[in-house]
Parts: sequence; structure tokens; C-alpha cells
Amino acid sequence: MASLKELKDRIGSVKSTQKITKAKQMVAAAKLRKAQAAAEAARPYANRLADVMGSLASKVSGDGAPLLLRGTGSDKRHLLVVVNTDKGLCGGLNANIVKEAKKQANELIAEGKDVTFYLVGKKGRAPIKREYPDRIGHHFDTSEVRHIGFKEADAIASDLVERFEKGEFDVAHLVYPIFKSALAQDPTTVQLLPVPSPETVEESDAAVEYEPDEEEILAELLPRYVKTQLFGALLEREASEQGASMTAMDNATRNAGDLIDKLTIKYNRSRQAAITTELIEIIAGAEAL
Repeated sequence: MASLKELKDRIGSVKSTQKITKAKQMVAAAKLRKAQAAAEAARPYANRLADVMGSLASKVSGDGAPLLLRGTGSDKRHLLVVVNTDKGLCGGLNANIVKEAKKQANELIAEGKDVTFYLVGKKGRAPIKREYPDRIGHHFDTSEVRHIGFKEADAIASDLVERFEKGEFDVAHLVYPIFKSALAQDPTTVQLLPVPSPETVEESDAAVEYEPDEEEILAELLPRYVKTQLFGALLEREASEQGASMTAMDNATRNAGDLIDKLTIKYNRSRQAAITTELIEIIAGAEAL
């Protein structure tokens, strides 16, 4: 049985931990509002850009289409671009992203495809490297960046486009979390390269002439679309991280409070038992005299 000093020290330790988790919860809550606003503001632009690109893509086909649209003509080599966070203490967010990436990888491997990983963020590296040690193609470190912005998305997209044009892979998939709320961040997988053509394109009665032609516009627009997709994924990651962190720290604070209550009850009972034992010894000694 723990002594009174040990119980008192443990209560003090849990109280100190509770202060830390409470502070981190408040910091995450403050950052969440800004991160959520940025993620939500980027979605309409990405959707509109996809619509414009779809309208242009429907007018070109065959060898006239840019490489980023028509692809290499093969789907043997697949690259999974996995976007994880750089910091921990955000619940099961990273575990869920890794789980989604492993699911996609296993399905592609079962189909006989060659799968490699392009890892963005630190927290997803260890479990993926542990299970797929020979399939890590590259990783992009964002841990030293204080505020994630379009510069990082531009660097990642440029690297991926360059590798695609060199023929290092045939298809790239983007695995990242979509922020729904502080309680829900859904990992999802979308095809990044070659840029998928929209399934449906809205027809317009107006005759539109493009200057320059559609191929030239697409050649300029497609890399921007890839950058926009990655920028949106990074913004969704930031919002998801803050939401998951806020929820996790709130749960940790509540659990610490429950543990403090239990330890306090145990401490009081042990203290009362020690007092009662001392009184019995004093009474027994007095009676012996």
C-alpha cells in the first residue's frame, strides 16, 4: 500500500499534468478558429478551379493533352503521398491517417501494383517505415516551418510534378484528413496525378473561345491545380490537428480530474486509518499504565 507521502506526491504530479493539458487545450482552441477558417476558405477556390479545369479538359484528348492530364499510359507504379502532422498529442488523428494509407497500399499491392510512399510530416513516418521499410521513396519535412503556407505546398507539388515527368511513378494518390469538426477528422484518399477528369461537366449554351488554346491553358493550369490540392490538404491537416488536439487535451484534463478525486479519497482514507491507529496505540498505552 502506498504511503501518505507517495499519495500526496502523486496527487501533486497529476495536478501539474492537468495544468499542462488544460493550457494546451486552450492554445489548441485558440489556434483552431484560425486554422478552420483558412481550411474552409480554401475549399471554394479549389472546387471552382476543378470546374474550370474540367471544362477545359473535356475539349482536349489524346496526345494533344498535357502529360499531367493524359498520364504515362500505365498504372503499374503508384505513389502514396501521406500527409501527417509534425506534432503529437492529437488523439488518434495520425493513427487513422496511417491506417488509411496502409489500407490503400495493401489493396494496390494485392492487385499486383508497385507501391511507394512520399511522406509529409513526422508523425506518420515510424509506423509506415516499420511495416514498409523498402517502400519509402521520399519524405518532406515541415517540422521547422512555423506557419504552413502556399510556399510548402508549392515545393511539394513541384517535386512531385518533376518526379512524375521523369517517369518515377505512374499514379499518385493523396492521403490526408478532412476537417469536419473538433470531434471528427476523416482520412480520405484522392488521386493527385495524373489529374483526374471530372465525371460530369456542366454544359453551357454559350460558345467559348480560348486564347491561347486549351492545351496551352491546361499546361499552365494543371500544375497550379496540383499545388492547390496540396495546399488544401495542408490546411485541412492544420485544422484537423488543432481540433484533435483540443479534444484530446480536454479528455486528458477530465481524466486527470477524475484521477485526482480518486487519489484524494484514497489519501483521506489512508490518513484517517493512520490517525485511528495512532489513537488506538495511545489509548492502549494509557490503559497499560
